[in-house]
Amino acid sequence: MAHDSDLPCDGDGVCMACKVKPSENESLTCKTCATPWHVSCLSAPPDSMGDAVNWECPDCSMPPAADVVPVKQNAAASSSSGGRGDLIAAIRVIESDSTLTEQEKAQKRQDLMSGNSKDEGATVEGVNQDKDVLNILDSSLNCSMCMQLPERPVTTPCGHNFCLKCFQKWVGQRKSTCANCRTPIPAKMASQPRINSALVIAIRMARMMRSGASSGSSKVSHFVHNQNRPDKAFTTERAKKTGKANACSGKIFVTIPGDHFGPISADNDPERNVGVMVGETWEDRFECRQWGAHFPHVAGIAGQSDYGAQSVALSGGYEDDEDHGEWFLYTGSGGRDLSGNKRTNKLQSFDQKFEKLNEALRVSCLKGYPVRVVRSHKEKCSSYAPDKGVRYDGVYRIEKCWRKPGKQGFKVCRYLFVRCDNDPAPWTSDEHGDRPRALPAIKELKGATDMTERKGAPAWDYDEEKSCWMWKKAPPPSRKPVQCENEDGTKMRQVRPKRLTMSVKQRLLKEFTCHLCREVMNHPLTTPCAHNFCKACLDGAFAGQSFTRQRTCEGRRTLRAQKNIMKCPSCPTDISDFLQSPQINRELMNVIESLKRQIEEENAALSVDVDDGSLDGNNEIIADEAVETDKSVEDDKEGAQPVNETETKQTHKRKRSSSIDNVSPKKPIDKSDVVHNLEEVDTAHT
Repeated sequence: MAHDSDLPCDGDGVCMACKVKPSENESLTCKTCATPWHVSCLSAPPDSMGDAVNWECPDCSMPPAADVVPVKQNAAASSSSGGRGDLIAAIRVIESDSTLTEQEKAQKRQDLMSGNSKDEGATVEGVNQDKDVLNILDSSLNCSMCMQLPERPVTTPCGHNFCLKCFQKWVGQRKSTCANCRTPIPAKMASQPRINSALVIAIRMARMMRSGASSGSSKVSHFVHNQNRPDKAFTTERAKKTGKANACSGKIFVTIPGDHFGPISADNDPERNVGVMVGETWEDRFECRQWGAHFPHVAGIAGQSDYGAQSVALSGGYEDDEDHGEWFLYTGSGGRDLSGNKRTNKLQSFDQKFEKLNEALRVSCLKGYPVRVVRSHKEKCSSYAPDKGVRYDGVYRIEKCWRKPGKQGFKVCRYLFVRCDNDPAPWTSDEHGDRPRALPAIKELKGATDMTERKGAPAWDYDEEKSCWMWKKAPPPSRKPVQCENEDGTKMRQVRPKRLTMSVKQRLLKEFTCHLCREVMNHPLTTPCAHNFCKACLDGAFAGQSFTRQRTCEGRRTLRAQKNIMKCPSCPTDISDFLQSPQINRELMNVIESLKRQIEEENAALSVDVDDGSLDGNNEIIADEAVETDKSVEDDKEGAQPVNETETKQTHKRKRSSSIDNVSPKKPIDKSDVVHNLEEVDTAHT
C-alpha cells in the first residue's frame, strides 16, 4: 500500500508533496494507472532503469498474498465484488494481452474505468447509446427557466428554448424580453406562442428509447406523431358550422398501426392496459378513431385494395343494408356522384364495382381476415344499433360477396358478415363468445353476379382444442413502423420501412430537417411561428426582396414607404421583422453537430470491424452467390433460344444484373494486340 508521504503529481505536473514541477528525467510514470510521480519524493524509488520501465506506483502495487482475479468487469462490478484490487487486476489482464495494440489497450482501460465495457453485451451497449442520445438533448435543449427538457417546447427567435408553461408564466409577468439573452420577444409570439414540433418529436423519441431500454424488451413500440394533439377532438372558433365538420383530431391512445387486423389487445393499450372491449361506446366517430376501432372519420370502410379491410362502420349510409346482429348484409361504397362541391348525395347514379375499398373487403373475404365492426346511432333501421354514439361490437368475418341490383336500380357490391369474436355481443347475456354456426340463407343470391366465396382455410378461425377464435395463419405483416416481441423475448418478423433500420441517432437527426431543402439543417433558424429552416435556404427564398416598398406617382408627392409582407414558406405568418436580423439557433446547431459527430465515429468503428475480417462469413456467402450467378449466365449462353418475349426480357435482365455484380478489374491493354487486330481489319477490308 502507499506510504503516507507518497503523493503523485497533480494535473499540471506539480508534485503534491514538494510543490515543485519535476522535469522529464525526474518524473516517473506508473505502468498501470499512467500517473506521474516525483522520483525524489518516493519512499521506495526503483533501483535501476529496467525496474523503472515496469514500475508501479504505491497505489497500484498490491501485497504479494493478494490473489489476481483474471476477469473483465466494469468499475461498478469491481467496486461491488473485489473493490480496487479487482479493478487493478482487470487492468493488468488488459496490459498482458499481447493481441491488443496500445490504442486498443487504452480504449479498453477507458471503457473499464467509465463503466462502458463492450463485454457487457449488446443490451447494455444499446442502453448506453440511448443515454448518450438523451444526454445530448439534455445538455443543449434544456429550458432556460426550469433547467429541464422542455415540456411542449417553445423556441424564441433568438434561439432559446422554454417550456410552454414557463414561457407563459414569464410573459404573464409583463416581461417582453428573452429570459436568457434579453432579446425582445415579438408581441404576436408572446400572445400566441407556437410549439416547436421538431423538438417535440426529438425529445419524445429519446425518452421512448430510454424508457424502452430501462424496462427491458417492450411489447410494442409503435410511434404515432400525435403528441401535440388534444386529448379530445374539439371545434375551433373559426368553424362556424354546427357539428364537427371542421373539428381537430385528438390523440391516438392505442399503439396499433392504421392497418392492424383483428381485435385490439391489452398490449396495445398503454393507457388502461385492458384493450378495446366489446360493447365500448364513444361519443362520436372522432373519439372512436382515438381508440383505433375504426380510423376514418367519414368513410365506412377502412382498408387497402391490395391488402385487405381492417374495419367497417354501420351508420345507415345505404338503404340496402340488413342487420341481424350476429350476421348482416353490408353494401359497398361508391355509385354516387360527389363531383364539384357535393359533400353528400344519397342518390345512386351508376353501378358499384369491386375496386378500391370494395376490393379491400373482397380481399379480406378471400383470405378470411377478421374485420372490426362498429355500429352508429345513425343506423335507424337496425334493432342492434346503439341509442347514442358509436359502439364497438367485436370482429366479424366476410363469408361471401357478390353484386346485385339495388333498391335504386343500380348494381351494388354486397357482403355477408358473420360474427366470430371470443367476447359475447353487447345485446346478449351469454357468458361466452361466438361458436361456429351455419351460414344463413340469403334469398338475393339467386340473381347475384360476380360471386366470390372463400375456398381455402381462413386465417382467423375457431380452434376446437382451445375453444376460442384465433389466428390459424400468421396475421398480415404491418406496413407501418411496428416492432413487437413475443412473450419469450424473441422478435417477430415484421415488414418495416428502411428508416427503421437506422440507428437512434440517425433517426433523431432525420427529424431536424429543413422545411425547404428537406436535408439536415445547416445553421438552423427558428422562426416565430416555430418552423425550422437552414439559414441559406431561408435567405434564398427571399433573395432580391426588400423590406420596404417605395410608392411614388408621376407629378405627385412621394408617398410613405410601405412595409413588404414576407410570409413564412410553411405558413402565412409574416416574418419580415425576423428576417431583418435572424439569429442562428445555437442550441439546435450544437445538437445536430453532436449527433453528426457521433454517427461518424460509429461508422468509422464499423468500418474498422469490417476491415478486421468480422464479416468474412458474409463475404463467403457473397462469393458463393457470385459463382452461382456466373454459372447461371453460362447456362443461359449455352442454352437454346428463349421461347417467348417474356423469357427473353427476364434472361436479359438477369445477365445484366450478373454482369454488374461481377465486374472484374480491367486487364492492361497490349499495344501489339491492338496493332495486330487493326492489320486484320485492313486485310479483310481490302
